Amino acid sequence: MFDDDTVRIWELASYLVTVIGLPLAAFALWRESRAERDNERKEIEQRDEETYLRLSEQYTEFVRDVLGYPELGLHPRLPPPSGLDADQAARRLLFFEMLIALFERAYILLYDEASDPQGARRWQSWADTMQQWCGRHDFREALPGLLVGEDPAFCAYILGLCEAPLSVPAPAPGTGTGAG
Repeated sequence: MFDDDTVRIWELASYLVTVIGLPLAAFALWRESRAERDNERKEIEQRDEETYLRLSEQYTEFVRDVLGYPELGLHPRLPPPSGLDADQAARRLLFFEMLIALFERAYILLYDEASDPQGARRWQSWADTMQQWCGRHDFREALPGLLVGEDPAFCAYILGLCEAPLSVPAPAPGTGTGAG
């Protein structure tokens, strides 16, 4: 049927496929799966960044709303005003509720991402903001009532921030410490 030369040619071709083609196919599969993983990672990073930006926009909107009521003294770095009337106190509590809802959303969506460097940076910006708010006496006082029904892990986290010592910013260069 086939002569010896034809059989040898076919055997050589099969050896070439085995020796060259199989590793080449494995390499092609490896590159394709690597490209898919890279694309997935980029899509996840893009989605995480979009989530962070949406949350940041919501916080910016919150700050804009707060600026409309300067009598409430709701800037996180300013001392809270004393002697608010019932209407102002209710409005301040409403702002605190909005803030807690936003903080909880940030915690749920971003806290787990803190394992990679970019996710850790995104989360740290929210942790710093939460820390600033937890430094306010009026916010800390309202916190137990605000956390009713919220995510237990978030509650533990933010209550932990309230118990942590507040970080004091370093004095500006050239101002000294007053001891001199």
